Amino acid sequence: MSLWLTRIQPDQKHPNARKDIAGAVDMHHRLMSLFPDNLGDQARSHLGILFRTEDSPTGVQILMQSAAEPDLTRLPAGYGPALSKPLTPLLDALRPDLTVRYRIAANAIRKPGRTTRELYNLSAVVPLNGQAAEDWWTRQAEASGLKVITVHSTLLDAATGARRQDQHRVKHTRTQFDGTALITDPDQLRTRLTDGIGKGKAYGCGLLSLAPTRRP
Repeated sequence: MSLWLTRIQPDQKHPNARKDIAGAVDMHHRLMSLFPDNLGDQARSHLGILFRTEDSPTGVQILMQSAAEPDLTRLPAGYGPALSKPLTPLLDALRPDLTVRYRIAANAIRKPGRTTRELYNLSAVVPLNGQAAEDWWTRQAEASGLKVITVHSTLLDAATGARRQDQHRVKHTRTQFDGTALITDPDQLRTRLTDGIGKGKAYGCGLLSLAPTRRP
């Protein structure tokens, strides 16, 4: 298994960077442009591209994970500094009973059945928040080879934009989950790290980041 982590710090004075930060669809196309063209309709899935836009002490940053190394020279001149590194050391270090710190921005939703929708006048997709969102993440984590120890959830701005091919409006609610967890199944965890978790993976949801807990 080969994965790459790319960190981009876009210069918000750059017009292309501002546009990409403002829209998840534009950011999707920007990151896809760093890889070879003509890979077909399933290019994002084939390349294993997941990303997350987040605030950092130095400003907005973009984290992208991919199964192939991106060509960072394809970024527009002056877009901002970018660096890629392999995630092999992290993947190799995963083992049972290892405690890790995690972060994920995910589309926490529930899809009620038709009877429930009609009874309570619900839409087909119900965004979750608060304790319901944290319960959703706990279930997802367990299915990913993690046992949640602590969790803190933060509601983020939705991932929005218009798809270029049909102008369909995209909107995925996003909740950031941070905390600590115990690894229970390293192989399952590697699979879920690669595949991403939940819906909206093309538009900034589902990238799970891990780091060893700091020793006292």
